[in-house]
Amino acid sequence: MTRDNKAFKALSDPTRREILGLLRKGERTAGDLADQFDMTKPSMLHHFSVLKDADLITSRRKGQQIWYGLNTTVVQDIMAWVIDLVRGGEQKEKKDRPASPQGGTK
Repeated sequence: MTRDNKAFKALSDPTRREILGLLRKGERTAGDLADQFDMTKPSMLHHFSVLKDADLITSRRKGQQIWYGLNTTVVQDIMAWVIDLVRGGEQKEKKDRPASPQGGTK
């Protein structure tokens, strides 16, 4: 599975989107993130694993704690792809429109 496919799969889950939203404000510990959700530790670890596998988050160990952060490069790549997709569609629509009687396009 490509990185983009893994990223879209990761983004399909509302809990993982919420984790990314929390990380938007900066790095947080695994425990701090887990405190925001009513789920088991194994469930949280699964969400972290999916996000890491998609390269959407980074992690680093500091003593006994694991700190997670948002991988903005991958998020920016995905956003650029989405914008390109939208703009590409707009460009195709303009190209496919028939010319107006004055010779221009609408």
